Amino acid sequence: QVELGESGGGLVQAGDSLRLSCAFYGQTFSLYVMGWFRQAPGKERELVAQITPGSSTYETDSVKGRFTLSRDNAKNTVYLQMNSLKPEDTAIYYCAAKHRSSSIFEYWGQGTQVTVSP
Repeated sequence: QVELGESGGGLVQAGDSLRLSCAFYGQTFSLYVMGWFRQAPGKERELVAQITPGSSTYETDSVKGRFTLSRDNAKNTVYLQMNSLKPEDTAIYYCAAKHRSSSIFEYWGQGTQVTVSP
């Protein structure tokens, strides 16, 4: 069983930076694809970024050039560095994991609130 623990959310002003962390417990971290999703009020949950076991990354267009996802396999942790934050980045951010052989994200964290004021 996989457990995920997020940290790093908060209230910031537009243009500021935040780093979200997600700690992974329970299985072999290096076999899992890790992702960050977000859900804003009244909107569907969307994939923000994901990283493969080999550290190949994908970022959605709206965050490219601003957000960077990385992983530390020695610490079983992924980091989402968010720069140049905008009010439209305000959402609950969820860490997720899927085994490299899986087509869907199977495990989810509790979520951490990110609020960006104008």
